[in-house]
Amino acid sequence: MIRLRVLLIALAMSVALPGLAVGPGEILPDPVLEQRARDISAGLRCLVCQNQSIDDSDADLARDLRVLVRERLVAGDTDEQVRQYLVDRYGEYVLLNPRLNAHTILLWVAAPLLLLVGLGAVVIAARRRNSADGADLDDDEAAVLAELQDGNGRAD
Repeated sequence: MIRLRVLLIALAMSVALPGLAVGPGEILPDPVLEQRARDISAGLRCLVCQNQSIDDSDADLARDLRVLVRERLVAGDTDEQVRQYLVDRYGEYVLLNPRLNAHTILLWVAAPLLLLVGLGAVVIAARRRNSADGADLDDDEAAVLAELQDGNGRAD
């Protein structure tokens, strides 16, 4: 019973840790600006973590980026200007969801295209299999196959 309690407490703490990534000193006094900062931070990748947003990361670089986002917002930048500033500085990799443009089109098109090609291959293979099921049989073999498929024949 004690082990279960300890496990539940450890689980609750591990789930709550990402919420603690933004320190009290980072929070802006203006709730509107703070919400904008949180929205922007949720879409920015921590450059030293594995696909974690800077809002969820407790890495030092993520903290620096959160502070930078808040500084830019206080300076009067729009949300898009803040994102563009970070892209100019760190590259498009800083965005968790890459933008659709000429050099990222392959990222957006490859998965659906491969899915369609795979589905097409499955359909073609199924058609070939169905058309080959009785194509090379003579009359006697076709009759035996028909009986077996109907369930009337015996498999010897």
